[in-house]
Amino acid sequence: MGLKDHETDTLLWNQFKNGEEDAFAEIFRKYYPGLFNYGCRISTDSNLVEDCIQELFMDMWRTSGKADIISLKAYIFKAFKFKLIKLLAKNNKTTLLTNENNEHSFELSREALLINNEQNAENVKKVADAIEILSPRQKEIIYLKFYLGFSYEEISDMMQINYQAARNLIYQAIKMLKKTMVLCFSIALF
Repeated sequence: MGLKDHETDTLLWNQFKNGEEDAFAEIFRKYYPGLFNYGCRISTDSNLVEDCIQELFMDMWRTSGKADIISLKAYIFKAFKFKLIKLLAKNNKTTLLTNENNEHSFELSREALLINNEQNAENVKKVADAIEILSPRQKEIIYLKFYLGFSYEEISDMMQINYQAARNLIYQAIKMLKKTMVLCFSIALF
């Protein structure tokens, strides 16, 4: 997220805090698609994801944006993630994607990676296959950093890890992807 986006978000948040309904509507329009896509990587129940987004924004409306925030984007995504996980646990939904360590799973769908250029389809498949090897936290951090454009500070806040741990997790994920991709592409050459 660039400085201009951060400044726009800060302005929108301050306008919302001052009671401007249009600012709230703009925040909703801006973040709904990303929240929905992110939520569908945590839960398979798209209706529940939509309900959770609505509930998040109703909570924001009720509190009139009283929270002091550094990054609107990180604040909204973090609040949404925890609200969704809490709602899934409360409802004992089997739609929460989890792994063997009982932490929530995170799926990066192949559709998120597809490119309309048929020449690159095979490479995209290899990248998608390589991403499947990553741990759920590595998949999540790759999504936050490269698909949503979060900064390391926003990622560390969102994932509740320190700044250096976020950088290390990205490093390890990229290292694993490189290793896997070298194997995939070298096998294809033979």
